[in-house]
Amino acid sequence: MHGYPAYVGLGSNLHDPPAQLQAAFAALAEIPQTRLVCRSSLYGSSPMGPVAQPDFCNAVAGLLTALEPAPLLAALRAIEERFGRERARVRWGARVIDLDLLMYAEQRSTGPLLTLPHPGIAERNFVLVPWREFAPELFVPGLGRVAELAARVSTDGLWSMA
Repeated sequence: MHGYPAYVGLGSNLHDPPAQLQAAFAALAEIPQTRLVCRSSLYGSSPMGPVAQPDFCNAVAGLLTALEPAPLLAALRAIEERFGRERARVRWGARVIDLDLLMYAEQRSTGPLLTLPHPGIAERNFVLVPWREFAPELFVPGLGRVAELAARVSTDGLWSMA
């Protein structure tokens, strides 16, 4: 299949988070015109923000897709909905599943529904450390290589669940 590389951050902190992520990996593999080509180990992380909630389980997946970014994002949102995700009224709240399109090919764009690369990547150890497992030399447009970015973030509040 010809396509574009895309990377998805996965997170869950409700209803058996490791099982939610395993099911999400399977759902990503079922997206039409898309192939799941790599995935990280699972990591535990302390929640961001002011809301008291359980710890998260996080991972990163690498896809090869013929879909453009907007339809791919729509497919990710459909998976979230199928898993029972409700769009939080509180930012950084608890969730059954969160699928973030981190990067699509080498595209850089800013829009009301999608910004690429995903904002905040450079500060998120729960994205960079798992991503580094399978794509350390990947260049994130406007930011740098995944391994270099991961080396700059603290690993406080992050642990391997392998």
